[in-house]
Amino acid sequence: MKVTLIGAGIAGIASSIRLAVAGHDVTVYEANSYPGGKLSQFEQDGYRFDAGPSLFTMPEYIESLFALAQRDMSDYFSYREMDTLCHYYWNDQTYYKMPSGRSAIAQSLADTLGESVDVVTQYLETSEVKYEATAPIFLGQSLHQAKTYLSQEMLPALRAIPRLGLFDSLHRINAKTFSNPKTVQLFDRFATYNGSSPYQTPGIMSMIPHLEMGIGTYFPTGGMISITESLVSLAKDLGVTYNLNTPVKEIVIENNKAKGIVLQDGKQINSDIVLSNMDVFSTYHHLLPHQPRPEKILKQERSSSALIFYWGIKNEFKNLGLHNIFFADDYAQEFDTIFDKKTIVNDPTVYIHISSKENHSDAADGCENWFTMINTPGDFGQDWDSLIATARSNIITKLSTILGEEIGPLIQSEGILDPRLIQSKTQSHRGALYGTSSNNRYAAFLRHANFSKQLKNLYFCGGSVHPGGGIPLCLQSAKIVTDIINANHSR
Repeated sequence: MKVTLIGAGIAGIASSIRLAVAGHDVTVYEANSYPGGKLSQFEQDGYRFDAGPSLFTMPEYIESLFALAQRDMSDYFSYREMDTLCHYYWNDQTYYKMPSGRSAIAQSLADTLGESVDVVTQYLETSEVKYEATAPIFLGQSLHQAKTYLSQEMLPALRAIPRLGLFDSLHRINAKTFSNPKTVQLFDRFATYNGSSPYQTPGIMSMIPHLEMGIGTYFPTGGMISITESLVSLAKDLGVTYNLNTPVKEIVIENNKAKGIVLQDGKQINSDIVLSNMDVFSTYHHLLPHQPRPEKILKQERSSSALIFYWGIKNEFKNLGLHNIFFADDYAQEFDTIFDKKTIVNDPTVYIHISSKENHSDAADGCENWFTMINTPGDFGQDWDSLIATARSNIITKLSTILGEEIGPLIQSEGILDPRLIQSKTQSHRGALYGTSSNNRYAAFLRHANFSKQLKNLYFCGGSVHPGGGIPLCLQSAKIVTDIINANHSR
């Protein structure tokens, strides 16, 4: 089968590999001059920055692609496990360095924040139980096909329902579990991994810590960009054709079937299958202008967005690591400001990723490359120039106070990414990082399916459709959609 794939985000790249292995003729069309979507990079003033995702978990999803292609991964990609998960800071100068490994985490939280070792251990064990019970269904299969609900994995998921916390918020579960508000805040932050609020997202999201604390975090050799580069290289070796700087204008529909695409230059490309890795909202609004839209699905609340400052820092901070979190004092106010007031709080939680801690060539000797991010609402027409200027000042003041050194004079180079640019570069509606939010207990079922129910031969993958955003889920999205395509279009 001839497959046209729109967009070279990580889900599109992984889909191209899986489809090529299955024997399909795959051609990818990407509007940008680079593949990877959010998982890209840039260099500026002697500093290299990973532009988007900075946390690498679940490396087995990458390994599975090379195993499927029967290629030696070491020829393309390598990584190492981290022995420190994150450095946490609070405004009152409390500092906590989280080690790897469940037992070490439990003991360190007891030593630093006064938690019970047994309570932390039980929480992390329950996190694993929730993940193991639900992942095969919610993350590994389509929730929009009847056969999923008849599969052998469904029974364990049904048995686990009383323990999933579906009718509690993540925050309420954490607040009932831990004695120190700082520990509650630390575990609340995992809601941001899918762009949601811990005060609204259901308690089942307490399974997310298992990915870090139970399984581990990793660093790809060469930085996060090596994920993109290695998988594109593998795809090309399998015969996939990539066309960069080639935006798509429209998906061709005839007799309720996808028949190909029209490029911006007017050229029509015919194919048997069309797979869109473009944000599903933008796919319908820009590429399917004459087709009915699933308006209820497309009107769902979007996930949070981000404001990122890429700072080249003329100094080294020995007490910072690869991943660093500087918490806000009032977490509830921060999320209320993001999701309800649609603006930026004055004391935001700041995340700093410093890849030069592990990939030393990313900055000159004595310098560091700071990927400095805060969560923000999406683009609803706010005065972003004013918001950015205020946020920049507040972030610098916050970091200077906590770190005990004036940060402003150390900024040697600066780049900025805001929700407007995220939308224009990735076509993510309103600049949402993860498609729709998970602030609804039914969010997993309300995401758009990986296929069109009205238009034959039209499929979807990526963070805006099932099962969601982030590298692991996008890789799972690729597996789900290609399994469906291969079942519907056997050779």
